[in-house]
Amino acid sequence: MVMSPFRARSSVTLVSLGLGVSVLTAAPGSQRRDDGVEIFRSGVELVQISATVVDAEGRLVSDLDRDDFEIFEDGRPQTLVHFTRDRVPLSLGVVLDISQSMFGQRIDDSRLALDQFLADRLDPADEVFVIVFNHSPLVEVAWTLGPRRVRNRLDHIRPWGGTSIYDAMMEALPMFEERANQRAAMVLVSDGSDTSSKADLRDVRRQLRRSDAFVYAIAIDAPETRAINDRVNPQALREITTESGGYTEVVHDSPELAPATARIADELNHQYTFSYAPMRPADGTYRSIRVRVPGRDYRVRSRRGYVADPRRDAGPG
Repeated sequence: MVMSPFRARSSVTLVSLGLGVSVLTAAPGSQRRDDGVEIFRSGVELVQISATVVDAEGRLVSDLDRDDFEIFEDGRPQTLVHFTRDRVPLSLGVVLDISQSMFGQRIDDSRLALDQFLADRLDPADEVFVIVFNHSPLVEVAWTLGPRRVRNRLDHIRPWGGTSIYDAMMEALPMFEERANQRAAMVLVSDGSDTSSKADLRDVRRQLRRSDAFVYAIAIDAPETRAINDRVNPQALREITTESGGYTEVVHDSPELAPATARIADELNHQYTFSYAPMRPADGTYRSIRVRVPGRDYRVRSRRGYVADPRRDAGPG
């Protein structure tokens, strides 16, 4: 049964670590990625959830225990099997708009914000990839262990062309199938609406239902003289990020990017991880997930559901 195509590092990691919504499949096996990182399949079938909890003022809550949570699948209460509030390694994708409208100060501020985010706010055990996009997406940096190694890798970028946000998302999401860590997240930075994609919003949302990555978007929406149909579309981005458990933040100019990425990093460093064994076998249907903290004025953000795909062959490759 595979509800996410993630392959865990080891059975020990399986038991204690896991984020997003992923399912750990039976039949152990292993393979080696092109960069030499070994990716192992797991041994126990579990749905794993990552969750962010905030109070009524929007402040992160990071001191809750297992018994503080309730989780429901299709409205039915589930029993937590594993729980941790410790930070665990992260596999992070950065998706950066390099269309013509990002030329000048915006791309400079984006480089600075992302360098600070990757080098100063993540952990050496995390891994990162970077996709840049204008009218088409390009994998600029493949999976790289140690975010600091990605620093200054975008210095040569010169913005030009149109904006293909949806195509970039469709390029990025499958990359999480070959990640090394159980926890997954994506950060999208863009200042425009989609003008060039072959894919559409529905395609991205369908793909998200088969991914366990939290998605965050930072939308630069400066009220300049740009045509309204060329300005960023926060509502479309929110439809993507809310589905995943992340969020969209609208900033009014590029100097606000660094504080926005710092807030994302703070959240990623203070998430909860838990898992449960689903009561029904995989049947290819979509299953809703709801996580809550009863009796508290807290809001919980997590994935809204997953597709219970039947397990593929778990052998190597």
